[in-house]
Amino acid sequence: MLIKFGDIQNAENLFQSIKKKDIITYGAMMKGYVKNQMSEKALDLIEQIELNLNNVAYTIAFNACAELANDRAMKIGKKLLDELPENLRNNNVVLNSAIQMLIKFGDIQNAENLFQSIKKKDIITYGVLMNGYVKKQMSEKALDLFQQIELDLNNYACTIVFNACAELTNDRAMKIGKTLLDELPENLRNDNIVLTSAIHMLMKFGDIQNAENVFQSIKKKDTGTYGALMNGYNINGLSRKCFKILEEMFEENISPDEIIWSIVINVCSRYRSLCRSQYIINQIPSEFQNKKQIQNSLIRMWGECSSIEKAENVFESIVDRDAITYTAMINAFGLNGMGSEAIQLYRKMPNNLRNEVSHICVLNACSHSGLLQEAWSIFNDIPIKTEKIFTTMVDCLSRLFLFDEAENLINEYEKTNKPSLVMYMSLLSGARNNRNQNLSEMIYNRMKSMFPNEKDHLISGAILLANIYSSLGEHELAKTFRYNQIKELKTNVKPGLTWTEEFTAHDNSHPKSAKISSELQRLTSEAIADGYQCDPSWVTRPLKQGETNLSVLCGHSERIAIAYNFVEEPDTKFIQIIMNQDVDDEDLHLLSENNLSLTSTSYTNKTFIRNNNRRRPSIKSQKNISSNN
Repeated sequence: MLIKFGDIQNAENLFQSIKKKDIITYGAMMKGYVKNQMSEKALDLIEQIELNLNNVAYTIAFNACAELANDRAMKIGKKLLDELPENLRNNNVVLNSAIQMLIKFGDIQNAENLFQSIKKKDIITYGVLMNGYVKKQMSEKALDLFQQIELDLNNYACTIVFNACAELTNDRAMKIGKTLLDELPENLRNDNIVLTSAIHMLMKFGDIQNAENVFQSIKKKDTGTYGALMNGYNINGLSRKCFKILEEMFEENISPDEIIWSIVINVCSRYRSLCRSQYIINQIPSEFQNKKQIQNSLIRMWGECSSIEKAENVFESIVDRDAITYTAMINAFGLNGMGSEAIQLYRKMPNNLRNEVSHICVLNACSHSGLLQEAWSIFNDIPIKTEKIFTTMVDCLSRLFLFDEAENLINEYEKTNKPSLVMYMSLLSGARNNRNQNLSEMIYNRMKSMFPNEKDHLISGAILLANIYSSLGEHELAKTFRYNQIKELKTNVKPGLTWTEEFTAHDNSHPKSAKISSELQRLTSEAIADGYQCDPSWVTRPLKQGETNLSVLCGHSERIAIAYNFVEEPDTKFIQIIMNQDVDDEDLHLLSENNLSLTSTSYTNKTFIRNNNRRRPSIKSQKNISSNN
């Protein structure tokens, strides 16, 4: 009772007061320690016992060792297993806990040997080993074991198999997972844990319709089932649906838990809408806003939404900052062009908290702020340089057109590692921005030679190279090259999108297209009067009859989105432009820096032009522009 109340001190006092303790007394105290995450104390007690252990005591001891999985725990756990009495060597409960312990130790071979030694395996025994395989990223072995089972499955086994299939998402996993779901016993068709794992699996397969069907079939939905559906929408690029699901939860009087709120906050981060984010935050109960997981997510969200002050406020409110806290704030600075602040915080971050992600975030911040010397200093001090860290440094050098240095760094990496396609994409992107045709051709041909099966990346590289040809006036060459590469690679080109609302280039589908077009013309005229001159090198195709370089550039989706914002709110003070492709259109920034204000009075207008990897603010102050609306 005292242990369940969390009153460990009085439980220990009562335990000590017992003069003749039996093995059940020891077992109760050890179990209490394990339940309260005090497994070290459970092992202290184990070493004090001078009685013969029973099945319960062994099971608790193995569980404590599994929880700790440190050197002491490994020594004690393996010693207990070696000395296990003969009468317990056929006890499935004890042996199941021993298998789980060995898996936590990473000793898969001995776990398998112990499994094979069990004469009468039950479904829990199979489940423990399958779960171990899944935890150790050995899901193929989990499916092998599943196909050997000749027992009736329970909810635990079904859940593990669905998780294994979700991890693999290959043809075999899809076949096994869907067959198991179709043949699911009737008594499990109302089991929320099983069905939640099935939803997750189907979403990982990209089978959204069937995942929604399973969700709708659940009579009593809980936060777990809603969370699985929302997470699935995120996986499949349908994050906006999460807002609708949240509203449905409110309508059903189901209170979102910490996981649900984290998912929703991450969706806000993805869409970077300041207004939507603030609306969501206002609904999160204060007890959740003080949870570190939520606070870390909030830092990331406010950084994505360009609200650095709010991100800093959350960061400062966290007392026990961890690696995620520091990294989220460093990344927020980097995304918003505050490289120096990102470096300062990185320097203040305790060394033991620095990891691959924090290194990458601060190097990205240096890259996007042009802080080359600082980037080299940080890069050279990183003790273990991974592929991602090398790639980030290559990207930094490529953005600054330091191609020789970037190629030298790639060569250094490839002396001991396999070539990395992403490094070459970074190099090619920099060459495109530099309009370096010879280097771009060399990089693309090398990519095709080394990575012939990476069709999606190669088609992106082909489009970059075609754009270089167009920027140099070689429109026919660009058109022919683009067509031939699409045909050869048999891969479609991903269309560019920009959203507050979604727009594509030269998009006339919006109900207010006429007003948007008129507004865009007016903005462009005002910008020209203010000194803007379009850069024709950003026109990447031949002009059609009646077109000019200016008219083509003004048809870009991000410019339509800017005009749309002014149509909706003529005196707007803040605009967010979010693009789905990492294309740094310098001509767009020239336009925005000349004129993005629209009002009959003087004020400061702030516009954030955001692609998938970073945002670039344009601030226009005190411009008097008459409105045509």
